Amino acid sequence: TKMVSSKKAKKSAESINSRLQLVMKSGKVNLGLKSTVKSLRQGKSKVVVIANNTPPLRKSELEYYAMLAKTGVYHYPGTGADLGRACGKVFSVSVMSVIDQGDSDIIRSTTSE
Repeated sequence: TKMVSSKKAKKSAESINSRLQLVMKSGKVNLGLKSTVKSLRQGKSKVVVIANNTPPLRKSELEYYAMLAKTGVYHYPGTGADLGRACGKVFSVSVMSVIDQGDSDIIRSTTSE
């Protein structure tokens, strides 16, 4: 059963990666803590994506801001380096917020999981 669950996790990671690439191309995103918190405060953010190696205090702070802004939070299964790579960047991204999803269905897919 462990093999099946890792396969499923890999497939979901691949699907979120393809959605992230699409939203980077066609939509509008903020990368990083400061700009994500700013977009949450302004109420512009639709969904917040947090990498799994983000420090717990920062994670809970972002979840609190998201709750106040009534915004969905998606916990990305990979590290910040993986999230940065999925976004097509050469640096690590611990937090990102999607402001406009463009052609992607990332908001629907991340809030349903």
